[in-house]
Amino acid sequence: MNRDSLLFSLVGVGFGLFFGFVFASWANQRAVAPREAGGGDQLPSNAVADQSRMRTAAEEAAKRARENPDDYEAQMDAAETNYRAERFDDSLGFLLRANELQPTNLNPVVALGHVNADAGNFKAAEKWFTAALVKSADDADVRADLGRVLLLQKPPDYPRAVAEFRRVLQRDERHEPSLQFLAFALAKQGEVQEARSTLARLEAANPNNAVIPRLREEIEAAASPSPRAEDGGTAR
Repeated sequence: MNRDSLLFSLVGVGFGLFFGFVFASWANQRAVAPREAGGGDQLPSNAVADQSRMRTAAEEAAKRARENPDDYEAQMDAAETNYRAERFDDSLGFLLRANELQPTNLNPVVALGHVNADAGNFKAAEKWFTAALVKSADDADVRADLGRVLLLQKPPDYPRAVAEFRRVLQRDERHEPSLQFLAFALAKQGEVQEARSTLARLEAANPNNAVIPRLREEIEAAASPSPRAEDGGTAR
């Protein structure tokens, strides 16, 4: 199972929208896209039309934001529309300007974490999520997002990520994203029993959680060492 694909699948429960950005939804779409691509088939015409509309909206919003550099709402609107059009560099630029305009506002800081994460800039995402937690230490979703980008970094920082998820769960024992990520990280560390108990907590919190079967596969794979590991790495 692809590590990044499973991690992106874990994002979809519990985060919802953050002031119009639909990161969780996009992450899930990207995770399943390779399986649904049908071997290189062309996009349906409605998808092409949607992409065209998003590009046009992004260009128009960017023009307004550049013509009004001191308008916070214009910067945030341009950041969102360019994010939806997957113009991540432009989105980040508008978010940085919004952060300059309102340095005490949490929204641009959190968004800088999300957009950097979606662009694959995991170290930058870590920086911005950490900054957001300085402003709002009890934000469970942001802390879980910090843990997630620690898992997505190469190499992953499993101990730090686990610590972040546990911190969330001390305050909210049913926080689904943290339960998902914690079960995944524990399995990767070989802590199978705790991973299983965490998965049981997730099932109790939401038995319909869509990623439970994939997490169970991940945990059971961690519990079953490969034949090569058992025989010391020599082929028979």
